[in-house]
Amino acid sequence: MTFQPEDNESSDSLKYRPDADYQATTVAQQLAKQVRVLVWVMTSPKNLANKALAIKQTWGKRCNIILYISSVSDPEFPTISLNVPEGRGHLTGKTMAAFRYIYEHYLDEADWFMKADDDTYLIVENLRYFLSNKRTDDPIYFGHLFKLNVRQGYYSGGGGYVISKEALRRFGTKAVNSTLCREDGGDEDVEFGLCMQRLGVVTSRSLDDMGRTVFHPHTPSMHFWGTYPEWHHKYTAGIALKGYGVSKYAVSFHYVPPDEMRVLDFYLYHMRPYGFNSVIPNCNKTS
Repeated sequence: MTFQPEDNESSDSLKYRPDADYQATTVAQQLAKQVRVLVWVMTSPKNLANKALAIKQTWGKRCNIILYISSVSDPEFPTISLNVPEGRGHLTGKTMAAFRYIYEHYLDEADWFMKADDDTYLIVENLRYFLSNKRTDDPIYFGHLFKLNVRQGYYSGGGGYVISKEALRRFGTKAVNSTLCREDGGDEDVEFGLCMQRLGVVTSRSLDDMGRTVFHPHTPSMHFWGTYPEWHHKYTAGIALKGYGVSKYAVSFHYVPPDEMRVLDFYLYHMRPYGFNSVIPNCNKTS
């Protein structure tokens, strides 16, 4: 199903309209200046007109910088081609090439650098808030932590992971033409996790101050009901939380189809219950 605006609805109606509440809007605007986020989206030519377009129409416009990485350059969209073939066997190659490209061209243009899939839904304001008390000059990165395959754990690729400027600097200066990081093959998120571990970039469970999950490798519905596949319990570090175990300032979800992405975006950014004042509590870990 291809999304089309109603006859009386211009394409401008799909544009981001911040909440009218002055305090909430002002805080989000301030964070956008203080916590600069670059997100690169792993996509492909066949997904450009549906999945990538949905991101461009929804959460993509809220990033400080967003890059769409594909195997074919499209100056109209636009996408960036890094001469890596398509296919699951080359996801590692595309990831390594993307972070290398970002190191060479964008190191000083942002503070944090996030990888997302083209079916990842990202709440960018919550990402900035989560990162706002973290130090980008520390060798750290964040995401949904899996406990197998890598000694310190690694992050779900679909739920997205975000690396600090220092992590990107180490990658750019030490990982190129070395044996520290695999150039291609294997499982992308595992291989990138091994790469970060060898570079001394550390993981954490990436929870809020109440121990609730922030990055999510499945759909919003699955994380609400807790109907996880068996592998999720086997891989996830700690207890697999559900429902109100999901942070009220959740950052990401995965496997979100294009039209569901638009619906989720509509409800998050358009609707509010009447009579409730915006309250901005501190839900961030301080350590």
